[in-house]
Amino acid sequence: MSELAWALVAPLNIFLFLVVPVWLVLHYRSKRRLDEGLDDNARQRLDKALQQSEQLAERVETLERLLDQEVPEWRRR
Repeated sequence: MSELAWALVAPLNIFLFLVVPVWLVLHYRSKRRLDEGLDDNARQRLDKALQQSEQLAERVETLERLLDQEVPEWRRR
């Protein structure tokens, strides 16, 4: 084998026998965690965020109604 071939064989072997297996294990571990869904803490945070977003949406609707009454042409500006 030529020197160039030997220079490529060692890094390729390291990649194939060390990097690829670790990469696969980490990849499928993260996929499994995603498939399991949210834990209780994440579910509570999500519920709280949804509740806050609903409250903000109600506030925006209220502000728009008030602006419609006070400044009827505010949307065209």
